[in-house]
Amino acid sequence: MGNNNYTITIKELPENERPRERLIKYGSNVLSNAELLAIILGSGTINESAITLSQRVLSKGDGLGYLSDADPHELIEIYGIGQAKSAQIKAAVELGKRIAITRKTENSFIRCPQDVVNLLMDEMRFLKKEYMKLILLNTKCGIISIEDISIGSLNSSIVHPRELFVPAIKKSSASIIMVHNHPSGDPAPSQEDINITRRIIEAGKIIGIELNDHVIIGDGRYVSLKERNII
Repeated sequence: MGNNNYTITIKELPENERPRERLIKYGSNVLSNAELLAIILGSGTINESAITLSQRVLSKGDGLGYLSDADPHELIEIYGIGQAKSAQIKAAVELGKRIAITRKTENSFIRCPQDVVNLLMDEMRFLKKEYMKLILLNTKCGIISIEDISIGSLNSSIVHPRELFVPAIKKSSASIIMVHNHPSGDPAPSQEDINITRRIIEAGKIIGIELNDHVIIGDGRYVSLKERNII
């Protein structure tokens, strides 16, 4: 009697239908999201191929958005996704984010708060914790790099002047821009946000590195403390 639960494996597919072979022959852009994820996962489960497993993973939430935001432990809870596959997914997502940021920052200049928003809104608007980033600029306001400074609610013990100015000094920055997100989606600055910003401004005057702005990212909205004349 045949097994009605039998699922074809990738190896049993014709060679021209296998994701890896198709990628090599035609390029990655012809593959579906499930096929690309299947290549990252490498294998499926006893009862399903890597492609079927990938389709099931991508059916969660909003698909690629879910993969981007999901905690590794959330992914592990999906049947067929253990620690190794969870780590592979998150590593691939993070690499993609870093490539995107690198592309955006190459030969980029910050002339106004909207430039900061265009650069970081997509990355920071849905973060579940507060992240502080620092944009390092040269004398022409060209981006030298974007540094991760802290994770967690902003307070004076987390965002200390030395944490901000060490990378700025090492990379000979002429000026800096602080950027952090509000997970609530409301970018209105708290009194603590304002106090920390003023503290960094004073420290920058001593060191000789100007704080150009502090931009707070919300869900599709932002506040520039400079535009608001808060600093």
